[in-house]
Amino acid sequence: MTTPEKPKAQNTPASGELDEQALFFHRYPRPGKLEIQATKPLGNQRDLALAYSPGVAAPCLAIRDNPETAADYTARANLVAVVSNGTAVLGLGNIGPLASKPVMEGKAVLFKKFAGIDVFDIEIDAPTVDEMVSTVSALEPTFGGINLEDIKAPECFEVERRLREKMNIPVFHDDQHGTAIIVAAAVLNGLELAGKNIADVKIVASGAGAAALACLNLLVTLGAKRENIWVHDLEGLVYVGRAELMDEWKSVYAQPSDKRKLEESIAGADVFLGLSAAGVLKPDLLKQMADKPLIMALANPTPEIMPDLARAERPDAMICTGRSDFPNQVNNVLCFPYIFRGALDCGARTINEEMKMAAVRAIAGLAREEVSDVAARAYSGETPVFGPNYLIPSPFDPRLILRIAPAVARAAEETGVATRPITDFDAYLDILNRFVFRSGFLMKPIFAAAKSAEKKRVIFSEGEDERVMRAAQVLIEENIAKPILIGRPDIIETRLKRYGLRIRPTTDFEVVNPQDDPRFREYVDLYLSLVGRSGVIPEAARTIVRTNTTVIGALSMRRGEADALICGLEGRYDKHLRDVRQIIGKRDGIIDFSALSLLISQRGATFFTDTYVTYSPCAEEIAETTIMAAQEIRRFGITPRAALVSHSNFGSRDSESARKMRQALNILREIAPDLEVDGEMHGDSAIAENLRRRVMPDSTLTGEANLLVFPNLDAANITLGVVKTMTDSLHVGPILLGAALPAHILSPSVTSRGVVNMAALAVVEASYPA
Repeated sequence: MTTPEKPKAQNTPASGELDEQALFFHRYPRPGKLEIQATKPLGNQRDLALAYSPGVAAPCLAIRDNPETAADYTARANLVAVVSNGTAVLGLGNIGPLASKPVMEGKAVLFKKFAGIDVFDIEIDAPTVDEMVSTVSALEPTFGGINLEDIKAPECFEVERRLREKMNIPVFHDDQHGTAIIVAAAVLNGLELAGKNIADVKIVASGAGAAALACLNLLVTLGAKRENIWVHDLEGLVYVGRAELMDEWKSVYAQPSDKRKLEESIAGADVFLGLSAAGVLKPDLLKQMADKPLIMALANPTPEIMPDLARAERPDAMICTGRSDFPNQVNNVLCFPYIFRGALDCGARTINEEMKMAAVRAIAGLAREEVSDVAARAYSGETPVFGPNYLIPSPFDPRLILRIAPAVARAAEETGVATRPITDFDAYLDILNRFVFRSGFLMKPIFAAAKSAEKKRVIFSEGEDERVMRAAQVLIEENIAKPILIGRPDIIETRLKRYGLRIRPTTDFEVVNPQDDPRFREYVDLYLSLVGRSGVIPEAARTIVRTNTTVIGALSMRRGEADALICGLEGRYDKHLRDVRQIIGKRDGIIDFSALSLLISQRGATFFTDTYVTYSPCAEEIAETTIMAAQEIRRFGITPRAALVSHSNFGSRDSESARKMRQALNILREIAPDLEVDGEMHGDSAIAENLRRRVMPDSTLTGEANLLVFPNLDAANITLGVVKTMTDSLHVGPILLGAALPAHILSPSVTSRGVVNMAALAVVEASYPA
């Protein structure tokens, strides 16, 4: 027996416009969504000899003698096959393997984006169970794991069961288990909020396909009783003795009952699980459900009941859907990338029930934590807090990988299916953190130094900004700094509650209220003494000190009431710099301020200067900036290698700009002989040593330059913006160089993680001055 095909998607005028956009998206600039990139250089004959013949023989023989070394010498341990025969593509039905390819490519990019896992999508013309099993099982030497996708029920159950028996790598049918894991996490949290025990609740299900049955099986593993589960499909209730549309997997939930319809069994239900069709759950049926019911209306694109209708009938209901425009979205991307991440990293032979349960508990636990800024941006309106409208995390919460992958790897080890158990979970978390934030590795010595130093007071000019509040909580929790927030206390208090943050003013951190601070007169007097001869009259000074929060922060620094200043999240850079210049001033002996920016990409770390301050620095200023930048780079545990970049390549042009860079090099060699620096040179010569050696064999710069020094602000700022966007790099900074006290002017696009990074750096600067 087979279940009917899924209904085909209906085109509407709105969807027609979307279809055109989607076709263009998939076709340009190159067809499809995937490409293959080499991870090793292939720039010369020796590279080719190592990558292919004759060098490739060595790893081949090593793997022959010890198959486990395939994880060391090939990409297999990070390679997953997304396999489908196209018989049950979501919303499209049995469209065949070729037509399913865009979906499988989409699944592949999700693996890469969310967990860094490489994928080959494989669409196979194998409509029968035997053909599927034979074809997929033969792929085992290539892959570290198999993700089955869009295979119709009930064949999918048998395909997965037989593949798991035959193969010694994880086989995971995401349509079943991915949905089940997220549903189970939502049920755990929903029942906790309702004060109910899963062993006692009544569960009514509409739909008996692969996903629905997998959800019910996992809920039984959690403790639900089979006698409390009522399953309905196209033929009505699954009951003892029924013959139509029955199979061995569905029969497990057959009820000895004379009831047949959903409206007959819904009475007293604590949980409704819908994986069927739009409109199945009528609003009047909700009246019969138990107190604080959990409604999982997961049909897509239109659920079994729309949340607004359900809430109007039952205000006490907790509602989940599969849609992104409502709270509590059940989306498989919440778990499948991270389950495979943990399974691959420990060399798991399978994904067992214990590993799935570990993922359930990790997802449920994360929803109870404060929401990260990245997750918060996935929602409109107020940031959700654990409760009826926030039972499961956002799919874009970056902490998912940090919770799920280690939990899965631990469970694999504890159940004996890990062939390469993770021995140091702290180090493993560091690796995952680096993937999530990309700044983790480079920032590690900064955070280590900040935590080991005496706690410094960091004052934030934009204390009412959500990013600052989130950063303040991290700084407090990780014992990095003592935040001081400038802002109106009532606004800060209200927004902390809105964003679901636990820290509180005066208890956890200090607040400077610009509207009512007892030090106001003293601040005005100090400000006037500093800028009174710069055209600022007393009346204007009083207004500025009351309204300009960067001025307040800088004055606090000057009075010794704070150790570092972070500002710039709002407004223009030059205005903030003016206030820092007037109040905090430059370090002794410094010509002028300058700014250093760090970009972290797949290639690693590259520093750029001067990116924000001096429009056309002279040779002396360029040399000074290079020295200050090198000092800052050493804080990261990196040895600076500076390239003075120019349109001239070692004297190929004799313009004023080129002469300026040559003069700067002469100054640097005289006053900083230990600094590895060379120039003037082209940008590609700075990055590629082979190009540099070709034109200047005796260059004093080795390897790839990690500090690019530009002849003017236009060149530096434009290059920074272009490289950042083209390489999707993470920007750390700008780092202000030359201030008498630690102060940094950030950009309005900074994230809360960027605020944390710069605050930690400011703490280190305050603790260990250059």
